[in-house]
Amino acid sequence: MKLLKNVVLSALLCVSSMPLIAGESPITKQQKEIAQQLMNTALNSELGFNIVESLTTEIGPRLAGSEAEKRARGWGVKLGKELGFDKVTIEEFTMPFWDRGHLHISLTSPYNQELYGSALGGAAPSEKEIIAPIVYFRDIHALKAVKDGTLKGKVAFVDGEPMVKSQTGEGYGPSNQKRRIGWKHAERGGASALIIRSVGSDSHRFPHTGMMRKNENKWSKIPVVAISNPDADHLRRLHNLNKPLSISLHSGSDWKGEVTSGNVVLDLIGSEKPEEIVLIGGHLDSWDLGTGAVDDGAGVAITTAAAKLIANLPKRPKRTIRVVMFGAEEVGLLGARAYAKQHEKNLHNHVLATESDFGARNIWRIVSNVNPEATKLVDNIAKIIAPLGIIRGGSNVKGGGPDIIPMVDKGVPTIRLSQEGTDYFDLHHTPDDTLDKINPDELAQNVAAYAATIFLFADTNVDLKAK
Repeated sequence: MKLLKNVVLSALLCVSSMPLIAGESPITKQQKEIAQQLMNTALNSELGFNIVESLTTEIGPRLAGSEAEKRARGWGVKLGKELGFDKVTIEEFTMPFWDRGHLHISLTSPYNQELYGSALGGAAPSEKEIIAPIVYFRDIHALKAVKDGTLKGKVAFVDGEPMVKSQTGEGYGPSNQKRRIGWKHAERGGASALIIRSVGSDSHRFPHTGMMRKNENKWSKIPVVAISNPDADHLRRLHNLNKPLSISLHSGSDWKGEVTSGNVVLDLIGSEKPEEIVLIGGHLDSWDLGTGAVDDGAGVAITTAAAKLIANLPKRPKRTIRVVMFGAEEVGLLGARAYAKQHEKNLHNHVLATESDFGARNIWRIVSNVNPEATKLVDNIAKIIAPLGIIRGGSNVKGGGPDIIPMVDKGVPTIRLSQEGTDYFDLHHTPDDTLDKINPDELAQNVAAYAATIFLFADTNVDLKAK
């Protein structure tokens, strides 16, 4: 990767002498030079990787609401102080805590075979071992058509195909429907439990976990388990041979009452407009099967490292840069919703928000949702970060990341630095989400893009909000 770094650095030197987009530029020559300096520094810095290594190694998995997530908040506070942020706080909120507990799942007919499964977030426990025949459903649409009460004494299995891979991860939504809503149709049918094909795109015997969706503010009353893609393939083949299928299942997953979670907030106070906030961040919690390196230790590391590089400049940018390590994202954006509620009266001063929550592969595109004048600023920023391999994408793209959604709903402008996501769902929510999957050079490219981009937004006088 050293050769690639040299190519990028050479491109930065070339672009420094190139004019920005025609017309009066909202970016000064000095700002442009500082942005290029930040990129140069980031590409040769190990700070981002050191942060994610520390989080995943010293804290480990960080299930929302757990003791481990609490330790992660302490870790975040300590890190923020060590890195010299001007203000470091924890903003607490309460939440219901779901614990995975134990799980045993195996095929009992046509023969005995252990299966690799994972209880889904929000699933109920089994009071005793369930031994029951399996009713096969080709996809979620077939399960939706089931008649009330016709699955009594049986276990439903929803098959489907491994999710379609794409750079943008667009296959996740359609594939995820069986995880989100499958339980309510299985429960309506009277099933003793629901098994689904893992949502992920991998071919390992690593099941993909994740949160289900409530139905009229109620959670499942039956166990719901995702099995790995190879195990789902196996059940399909047996079904196609007309073999009688039955299962043994015992799950201890359950709700454990109200607990305290929280968001860790790190501020670099602006030098001229401290009341105006450019918010970046990632989520601190993770699922408990791996160590949450890709989802979302990387995002926490990228945004924190980028802000630290900006903090090292001789002078703070004009606006405040706020890094938020959101809590309890995986179980329903609870930290994001708590933040938006707690800061509701001040969201008008949040001039921009974005989140890194799509792994650690190279950023390849910048999209935005700001006013037309500010769109010209984004166009100019896109040209400055182009040597990193980043193109300009759409200019009316709402989003900014999952934890930014509650702020978007309140009118906060956003950008998104889109990462390469073709392989993301091979790792996402699985035991394979570990530190070895992160390439330090790719992580450094992310830090470089964030450092330059966020500095330029924080140091501009351009109003970013819709008129």
